[in-house]
Amino acid sequence: MASPLAKHAVVIGAGIAGLTAAKALSAYFETVTILDRDELPVRPLPRQGTPQARHVHALLAGGQKALSELFPGLENEIECAGAVRTRAGLDVMVERPGYDPFPQRDLGFDSFCLSRPLLEFTVRRAIEQQARISVRSHSRVVELLAAPDGVTVSGVLCETAERRIETIEADLVVDASGRAALTLALLEAIGHPKPEETLIGIDQGYATVIFEIPDDAPPTWKGVLHLATPPDSSRGALILPIEHGRWIVGLGANHGDAPPGDVDGYMAFAKTLRTRTVYDAIRNAKRIGDIARYKLPASVRRHFERLDRFPHGLLVIGDSLCRFNPVFGQGMSVAAQQACLLSRLIGSRTGLSDPLVGLAPVFFVETQGLLEAPWATAVSDFVFPNTRGDRPADFEARLQYGRALIRLAAQDASVHKILAEVNSLIRPQSALRDPQLASRVTEIVQTLS
Repeated sequence: MASPLAKHAVVIGAGIAGLTAAKALSAYFETVTILDRDELPVRPLPRQGTPQARHVHALLAGGQKALSELFPGLENEIECAGAVRTRAGLDVMVERPGYDPFPQRDLGFDSFCLSRPLLEFTVRRAIEQQARISVRSHSRVVELLAAPDGVTVSGVLCETAERRIETIEADLVVDASGRAALTLALLEAIGHPKPEETLIGIDQGYATVIFEIPDDAPPTWKGVLHLATPPDSSRGALILPIEHGRWIVGLGANHGDAPPGDVDGYMAFAKTLRTRTVYDAIRNAKRIGDIARYKLPASVRRHFERLDRFPHGLLVIGDSLCRFNPVFGQGMSVAAQQACLLSRLIGSRTGLSDPLVGLAPVFFVETQGLLEAPWATAVSDFVFPNTRGDRPADFEARLQYGRALIRLAAQDASVHKILAEVNSLIRPQSALRDPQLASRVTEIVQTLS
């Protein structure tokens, strides 16, 4: 391992964003400390600080690749722990308006389905084997500390399990808390402008149940993605296989049309979907545990890349930077990709006298490419008339292009593969604007006009 570039980095939050960021930093710092306010479980269990952990999470192929880059051998570990391997285009049946189902094809790559607690636990166990990284539970960061110059973050104030306030010095602090509240408070305290925010108000409510996979489960799929019927209905559903021979089943809708929290209401909601696929799959399945519910007001993108100045020694990553509509399961994968980007950026700056100077602005700019594809999916929520926010001026043109692209993908397996690779964060969004592909899509747009 190369000689460290600095002494100490502090990462706030032990979710996937924090864990992967810590691993990326460990090659360049003598020590990395992860601080989390929760008691981190010694088994794969949900915890208070990750309220969405009881709901459906997807590890997209692009995120899986990033995790494997950071943690070689992790794919084998999660599969041995019970993750279910699925073949893209073949094992998760997609139902979308006009295509119930969309053609099922082998698109040539795999991904894994597992619960969020199992993935987080497996990654955390890998982190605990790293000599340079320590993880501290019951350590709630209450404030970021600015040096006397007012432009440098020097560490954090942390409340311990004994309710003592401790000062922890650091050469770099990474805000992976998921909310960016500490970073925003610091910017206000030192008189720096806060980043502009782009909000897409979806007022989404969803409910999740775990079922045992029944013996008579359909043999033609391992999971189902049932997309909504805009603009009339935002109701959708997702079934994915997880460890221990179970399905995790999520129902959701936007703008106040949330699934009920009682079993009868949940099943009645499932029955209202455009097809009976989800309802028929779970109506006689054995339920495990209670119904978990969650509400998300909006997708939020904080434009740190637009700031003219940003404190030295501070970085923002994961949901603190950009939070997406969770229906499409992009958050964990984007966070892992950002951690890989962080590692590459620091590595490229090792010849500088202080590699950390100017790191954050470069990271914020470079990470925009990683946000483009998932944010384009978030923007698609403007298809529902009650969605709040500034609808892009070219939204109708985007919508037409997207519909034509779907039609072409249904007809052409090679286009289907490109679309799946973009949605899985393997290819950039620009792949959908390839001139040859765009020409074919435009021809379909003209026929639909």
